[in-house]
Amino acid sequence: MIKTTMRFFAKLSVYLLLFTVNFLPKDLQSQSFTMDQVGKFSFPSELTSSPTGEKIAWAMNEQGKRNVYFAQAPNFEPKKLTGFDEDEGQEISSLQFTPDGNWLVFVRGGDHGGGNASSTVNAQNFPKLPKVEIWKIHLADGKAEPITEADDPFVGAPHSLGYLKGGQIWTVDLKSMSKPSQLFEVKGNINYAQYSPDGTKLAFVTNRGSHSLVGIYENDTTPIHWISPSFRRDVLPQWSPDGKQLAFIRTQGGRGAAFPLLEPRHVSWEIWLADVETGEGYKLWKAPETLRGSYSSPFISFSADGNLVFQSYEDGWQHLYALEVASGKTTLLTPGDYMVEQIKMNSTKSKLIFSGNTGAEPEDTDRRHIGTIDITSKELTWKTTGSGIEAYPVWIGNEEKTAYFTATAQRSHLVAVNDGASTELLQESIIPEDFPQSSLVIPKQVKFIAPDGTTLYGQVFEKEGGASSKPGVVFVHGGPQRQMLLGWSYMDYYSNTYALNQYLAELGFVVLSVNYRLGIGYGYEFHRPANGYYQGAIEYQDIKAGGEFLASLPQVDGGKIGIYGGSYGGYLTALALARDSDLFKVGVDIHGVHDLDGRYDLPETYEVAADLDKAKEIAWESSPMADLATWTSPVLFIHADDDRNVAVSQTADLIRRFEELGKPYESILIPGDTHHWMKWSNMIKVDQATADFLKKHLLN
Repeated sequence: MIKTTMRFFAKLSVYLLLFTVNFLPKDLQSQSFTMDQVGKFSFPSELTSSPTGEKIAWAMNEQGKRNVYFAQAPNFEPKKLTGFDEDEGQEISSLQFTPDGNWLVFVRGGDHGGGNASSTVNAQNFPKLPKVEIWKIHLADGKAEPITEADDPFVGAPHSLGYLKGGQIWTVDLKSMSKPSQLFEVKGNINYAQYSPDGTKLAFVTNRGSHSLVGIYENDTTPIHWISPSFRRDVLPQWSPDGKQLAFIRTQGGRGAAFPLLEPRHVSWEIWLADVETGEGYKLWKAPETLRGSYSSPFISFSADGNLVFQSYEDGWQHLYALEVASGKTTLLTPGDYMVEQIKMNSTKSKLIFSGNTGAEPEDTDRRHIGTIDITSKELTWKTTGSGIEAYPVWIGNEEKTAYFTATAQRSHLVAVNDGASTELLQESIIPEDFPQSSLVIPKQVKFIAPDGTTLYGQVFEKEGGASSKPGVVFVHGGPQRQMLLGWSYMDYYSNTYALNQYLAELGFVVLSVNYRLGIGYGYEFHRPANGYYQGAIEYQDIKAGGEFLASLPQVDGGKIGIYGGSYGGYLTALALARDSDLFKVGVDIHGVHDLDGRYDLPETYEVAADLDKAKEIAWESSPMADLATWTSPVLFIHADDDRNVAVSQTADLIRRFEELGKPYESILIPGDTHHWMKWSNMIKVDQATADFLKKHLLN
């Protein structure tokens, strides 16, 4: 009897095993991690170094818990300085040391990745709104406390704090117990300020509508000193090391003629140099009058020798140039077909550090590595190489020590400290035990060709094994001035989508992340093509080419191609579903732009651009709204209703059109959050919903 019973249960176990293997969804058979687990990636930001001593600080986001950390020589042991231990949706920004190195200041709250950055974020939907506050930390005792409700802080010697509020400048001494007060009052809206090297003067920019002025404030009794005032727009004033000169950028002011809207035009800019005492200035350099030479908010700074360093796109790549004050001669500092970003000077203004997408391997086009320049010798040295992603570097002290963010295809970003000989990773212990680092796939770089012959790049995420014919998903990034990489992104939004792409690959999808035109990393013509966005959506052909490339892969079922994207990626996702439902069988449109009909306001003047009507027609035709008749694919719409980048009305209006046409759809509204999913649990909710929707239509 016992043997019979044992044989019965043995057979039952075999039957249950066979049932599990044959009838459970295939993705559940092999899935080794969840969206929640891969969403626990570490994400540092705001890396900064002290002007004195060897100290660094940064913010770390751990599943929505954002805190300030500090480390110093010799061992750089991380120390947590704040106690924000809830997923509250409150970001940390503007982290910086005072010139004496004794204080840290930062802003807590707001959403500084979009418009209306200083407006409070209430992702938890509390009855009382959270505050956007400037905080200070005294490093001697580690005490952290809020100073005032404000934003846009800047610091001066030795421990002065200034900030912008209501278009004016307010200040407070961090060492004193006094309350902040308005420093002075001028007409216009002050949008930029910088203390002189000795902290006794303040250069600022006030926008007065048709023009903007650079001024210098000295004290309560001395009149504001205007620097070479004109009818132009002057921006980004920079002090010389001795405080006797100001360099600034001058662009055109006023309103010009009604030139054709669809014709690309050069945006002129000049670098000016002025004497602080007299206020008199002169044009030192003028950008080439080409499309490549157009103004693009560049880096500019004095160097220790009294000359200047600036960034320009003039040779087709975002490069650094030295500008000799005596002669006006420029020298290219970063030659080659790559871009330079995230640029910092050391405290003595003798060296530069930056990240760039170049290296010994072709794949380095889709990575970031750290470079340095000795300004005197103009020697360029690449400090990092290999298959990792390194970004946002800073100098530590006056020797060769540096710090930067570093990630791989599998490990998310951490802070690294390099002493010139070796590199130490900080905070490896904060990566949760259930974070599936070793299970993540290593994306592969691919190239394919758009219909007009443009070479396009992308990354394919695919788990080994699985079905012989797999569904595919095209991921479309936002921006659009972004570049997806062969590893974890240095931007929080795209570390999130990188995690989601890894999860989709884990489920059994083959995912293609497309770097389409309007994105960065491949030169000016790729970044700034004619006829893009509302002027013709030329970049959409890149998305369609990506879908066709993915469908052509031998392991992909070409009849099961989905698409998802957020922001500008949501726009292109909607365009794909509206124009090519035969190719893109299903999609998730996350806070996308859908109606471009209002991109051109009806002029109140008699003079209008000759091609205004044509431009408005093309804007409408570039909208997903224009092709709703051919949109047959299932879609999930997702949007938060405090979005400062893309108005939630863009999705609300499209949903109403769907309802008027009797088209089916699914939707998720996230009350209180913003474009960047400030609350971690909301991010996971959106990611899981995206994956579940694609699974439902392509896997199940």
